[in-house]
Amino acid sequence: MEYRLERDRRGRRVAAAALGAALTAGLGLALAVGDRPATDATVGASASITAPPAPSPAFVEVVEEVATDATATERSAPAAPPTAPPTAPPTAPTVTRTPAPTTTAAPPATTVAPPATTVAPAGATPTATAAPPTTAVAAVAESAPAATLPAQPAEPIVPPSDPRGDEEGIELGSIAIPKLGVASPLREGIRLTTLDQGPGHWPGTALPGEVGNVVVAAHRVSHGGPFRNIDQLVPGDTVEFSTAAGDSVYVVTGTQIVEPDAMWIVTPTKTPTATLFACHPPGSISQRIVVNLELTP
Repeated sequence: MEYRLERDRRGRRVAAAALGAALTAGLGLALAVGDRPATDATVGASASITAPPAPSPAFVEVVEEVATDATATERSAPAAPPTAPPTAPPTAPTVTRTPAPTTTAAPPATTVAPPATTVAPAGATPTATAAPPTTAVAAVAESAPAATLPAQPAEPIVPPSDPRGDEEGIELGSIAIPKLGVASPLREGIRLTTLDQGPGHWPGTALPGEVGNVVVAAHRVSHGGPFRNIDQLVPGDTVEFSTAAGDSVYVVTGTQIVEPDAMWIVTPTKTPTATLFACHPPGSISQRIVVNLELTP
């Protein structure tokens, strides 16, 4: 390919030189004719001027061959592909990440004040600081049920002649009447000083759960009136006792109204029974209401 290109260039130079020689010869002839005056002599002389010799057929053939080869070369030479301008590589978008704000919680500052130390001056008499008086509140001791039930007389006692006399009022346990919402301590004694604190067990009668007649009295109006609605009890209602000996449940068998001197209500029985009584009607001592019960199996 380089050889052909070099030959083409030489051919163009030769053709250009031949063409330049021909043009120069013709131009010189024209100048020579133009510079002379237009006289007959000149015309005659111009007729005698010899025209430049025509190029030889061989020269013309060389020039035409060179020109033909150059033209063929230009036509046959493949055109150089257009050079695409350099394309810059795509620039990746720049993503700037802003770091999340960092919040640092400062730990709460705890300042512990040093204990104050007072140094007494030299020679000073030490002063004793009295601690503030402490008031001790004494707990109110509540009476607890007796760990062991007190021994009972062989027979029910006779009603005391001094109803306001002193009585120990030992707490035997408790009595509850679910239907009436009654729940109260059960104490030993039938004097008013004992009944004013709640239901009382008639000394000498059976203790709850034992064979015999458990007799219990209480107020209907004053001091809370635990037996206020005792007249509402009907057969099948229950009364519950709890003592150191255990729990026992009695069921109502009937109710009756008696006179104040009806002492037979405290008579012992050969089976486990119970008797509740109080003044009747409420607020009066003219009669007594009596509820009879028996121990459930």
